[in-house]
Amino acid sequence: MDNFNVAISTSIAMPFAIGYYIGFQEWNRIFPVIIASALSFIIGYKLIPVIKESTLAAGLGGRDLNKVSNKKIPESLGIVPATLYLVTMILAQVLFARDHDAQFQYNSATLSVCFMILLGFCDDVLNLRWRYKLLLPTIASLPLLVAYSGTTAIVVPRMLRDLLGYSIELGCLYSLYMILLAVFCTNAINIYAGINGLEAGQSLVIGCAALTHNFIEITLHINDQIYTQHLLSASLLIPFIFNTLALLKYNKYPSKVFVGDTFCYFAGMTLAMAGILGHYSKTLLLFFIPQILNFIFSIPQLIGIVPCPRHRLPKYDPRTDTLECVPTHFTLINFVLWVTGPQHEKNLSTALICFQIMCCALGFYIRYEISQIFYY
Repeated sequence: MDNFNVAISTSIAMPFAIGYYIGFQEWNRIFPVIIASALSFIIGYKLIPVIKESTLAAGLGGRDLNKVSNKKIPESLGIVPATLYLVTMILAQVLFARDHDAQFQYNSATLSVCFMILLGFCDDVLNLRWRYKLLLPTIASLPLLVAYSGTTAIVVPRMLRDLLGYSIELGCLYSLYMILLAVFCTNAINIYAGINGLEAGQSLVIGCAALTHNFIEITLHINDQIYTQHLLSASLLIPFIFNTLALLKYNKYPSKVFVGDTFCYFAGMTLAMAGILGHYSKTLLLFFIPQILNFIFSIPQLIGIVPCPRHRLPKYDPRTDTLECVPTHFTLINFVLWVTGPQHEKNLSTALICFQIMCCALGFYIRYEISQIFYY
């Protein structure tokens, strides 16, 4: 087993290993979802090779710019796990949505994800402009805001409570924050891409980290509302992880399929949806540290200060079969290559996934250790 597979296997095992270690007792509640998700993984794994021939025949294909070969690789294969995810989520709704409020939340989540899948597939086919990529996720997040039933106040750090009080009610500003979160998550994964396995790999690691957080919170709050919120989030993340894994099997180096914007938007909205409906949107951002760094690097090109090419990829050197930093492409990928020097694509992908895992571990440390200094 190579290092990339080890990193992914570690990520998938993490929530279940930690859940067992902390005494998670709700396995019977999520076991049916795990079974349904495992079945969707098998179907997706068998279906992707079939669908990729159809997308290629429809003209949805492109050359891998980091390879010598001119062979066309099928694109937009994110449509397969995204569709299977919707089906699995509907099955989860039958199992978990036992009252009107739960039904409402599941329906809102399904609507938002379905809208983002449509947007992603349209982007793959029509190559939408950036202004639409910002506007449409905003619209797609509205069902989630309607379903959100949590507080819109933020707790003030204890050193400021004498001045500001225990909490500050943000009201509509908090709703605006959640809209921006959905827009950020969908686009952050889309712009942090360009090498085999990175889009699906980073999404899978973040999903596993969020699921781990759900298991911890369910164990700590077994008899209150927080339990219900995190159980809902877990039921939304488990099928996402399994279906993403099926896609990653074909997208990792050397990639046999490209995930397309369909997957990036689907993954971003699903993670944002889990954070919003699970009421841990601020904690979710701690798992997006690499994406935040990449966004900060990208700001000069995103706002037009520096010319922004369509593909901000590293430079491929066919003589050494390595990727080199392009100083005018402001991305985290190029920054890593600037620090480490030229890297083979497989090694670079593994390094970035390992960095994602370490950042998620840092997020847990901040959430459960550093935060106690300021809030407890």
